[in-house]
Amino acid sequence: MKTQSRRTFLRTLAATSGTSFLTRYHLLAAPERGKVKIRDLKVMMLQGPRTYTLIKVESDAGLAGIGEAYGSPGVGVKEQVLALRPQLIGQDPLEIEKIYIGLGTRTDGSAHALMRAVSGIEMALWDLAGKILGVPASTLLGGRFRDKVRVYDHAAPKNMLDKASCRDWAARVRENPSGFTAHKFGFPRTDPARDAGRDLANRVLSSQELRNIRQGFENCREAIGWDHDIMVHCHWEYDLRTAIELARAVEPIRPLWLEDPMPVAYSESWRRLTAASAVPITTGENWMRANDALPFVINHGCDILHPDLRNSGGFLENKKMAALADFFYLPMANHNTGSVVNTMATVQWAASIRDYIACETVIGRRDWMDDVILHEGLVVKNGFIEVPDKPGLGIELNPDVVKAHLAPGETWWG
Repeated sequence: MKTQSRRTFLRTLAATSGTSFLTRYHLLAAPERGKVKIRDLKVMMLQGPRTYTLIKVESDAGLAGIGEAYGSPGVGVKEQVLALRPQLIGQDPLEIEKIYIGLGTRTDGSAHALMRAVSGIEMALWDLAGKILGVPASTLLGGRFRDKVRVYDHAAPKNMLDKASCRDWAARVRENPSGFTAHKFGFPRTDPARDAGRDLANRVLSSQELRNIRQGFENCREAIGWDHDIMVHCHWEYDLRTAIELARAVEPIRPLWLEDPMPVAYSESWRRLTAASAVPITTGENWMRANDALPFVINHGCDILHPDLRNSGGFLENKKMAALADFFYLPMANHNTGSVVNTMATVQWAASIRDYIACETVIGRRDWMDDVILHEGLVVKNGFIEVPDKPGLGIELNPDVVKAHLAPGETWWG
């Protein structure tokens, strides 16, 4: 098959296969179609280390769905959500795909950043649909492959180059009641005053930095052992040759993946990196649509897809990505720096994905963030979150905790 024909075929495949599960959804929804209308759309911001944008879609049947759009470091997401409110009022909340596509037409071209608002709305619609139909969102998404989803944290040693510090880190990790067994963290850079090879402007790691990185991660592996996974975290800052050298530096500790080592957009350098690296390459948190994932998949530009539901359309668009990945035998994972609401939404979504690794989370610290939802016992147990069996996302907000952590100027939505 010619290259152009192959790519056209794959685009068609990606656009259609990811929604095959909707056949089952439509059968479940058919008896309730036309009985419920969207009455209102509300937004409420929480304040913590970041801001968290919670969304509620209310229906005239007295049921409501909640979701989460992107918070910081985004700007104006709340206003974008409210700007879409007139398009939702009066619509049937069970017509999720129709609503999503209608809102999605507003996210083309220069307005593409609206996808962060659309993603949260779409997520809330699945919660509402689950409540109307009396089943978990994972059932509506095609059914579960697992009853619990692995999550990973950001626990890191204070000084990777100090073995005693790494041993202290390993002890803290093992004592954590949430039981995380996967940890993602980056590495410190050197001071240009003490490292002649360090240039603040370029995309290169110096020889000293590469030696430090190798030694630092080897210290971590020695301290934590082989029953925990380590992911190497970057922020799109390196060039191709440096990314390859970085992968070689951390290869001895067998990381679960190397994340976002090069700038976001696809280029042939991603394909070359994946081909050269023995460490799995992961990217995707900035993708807005399945179209963004497409060149990475068909050109072998990554080994693991790692989107964020709040960035990339919510459940439907990410199911398309997962279907595309499945044709190339590539697994999924999820970026997630959102609140417990987005975490639990991602857990429902991840349960419906066959080839799934783990979801990032900032919960499990047994602080107020866990308690934003009502729960008994630990939310994270042995490094996993159980998939709720209750309808929709299976969660209920704790009004007292939410009210205590509202961002300045925000009010409880009632």
